[in-house]
Amino acid sequence: MTLSKLMIAAAVLATLPLAAQAAPPARVAPKVAVEGAWCRAAPKGAPAGGCYLTLTASAADQLVSVETPAAARAEIHTMSMDGGVMRMRKLSEGLPLPAGQAVALKPGAEHLMVIGPKIDLAVGASVPLTLRFKSAPPVTINAPVKAVGGK
Repeated sequence: MTLSKLMIAAAVLATLPLAAQAAPPARVAPKVAVEGAWCRAAPKGAPAGGCYLTLTASAADQLVSVETPAAARAEIHTMSMDGGVMRMRKLSEGLPLPAGQAVALKPGAEHLMVIGPKIDLAVGASVPLTLRFKSAPPVTINAPVKAVGGK
């Protein structure tokens, strides 16, 4: 080998450790968009209230819990008909959010329950909600309280 070829080989070998140290491409964190959040007004002293919204996840995810300082606890619920009777139950495993598909939590279907409200669920109030997901970071929103049938 000539001297110039040796110098080129040495330069190439010297840069190999730098290539190995290069940072991997940045991974974009999944996100969940929240739209149209609202809670239904309830009579003073009501033991619970319903909140509704639409979630759209950038990647497949799952709503796993909801928290609020405005109630003793908050839960993810579903409603279904069973023998002509409307039944409500907690979704203890959470709610799947397919990638890019809007998932509407609405009256008569999946929804959020605030149990043991610490505030009056009166028109004009708002309910702070923190939504927690399996992969995406938490999202905190303020859902306005609207009249029954309000949108």
